[in-house]
Amino acid sequence: MATERVAAASEIPVGEVCVVQCGARSLAVSNVDGTLYAIDNLCTHDNGPLGEGRLRNGRVICPRHGAAFDAKTGRVLSLPAVRSVQAYEVTVDGDDVYIDCPDGAAS
Repeated sequence: MATERVAAASEIPVGEVCVVQCGARSLAVSNVDGTLYAIDNLCTHDNGPLGEGRLRNGRVICPRHGAAFDAKTGRVLSLPAVRSVQAYEVTVDGDDVYIDCPDGAAS
């Protein structure tokens, strides 16, 4: 696992979620009350792009069918998804956002 700079913190406003590339993985990074969290970008229901969804009350809502995931832990919170997504450690140094990126592609 390698720590990689993925974005500038200033590019991810409070209450927003965005897509970043971390190694071979696409991740959804959320800004929940000023703290950044990262989860896999693919919904476990049908591979919808979570980073293109909405962030509501600490939940990332998939734009395709509305499945919700906890932005901090990746835990699935509502149907139609039934499996959680992986969460990743995020570190902020100044305006630089770093994530521990696992080797290999997302499964």
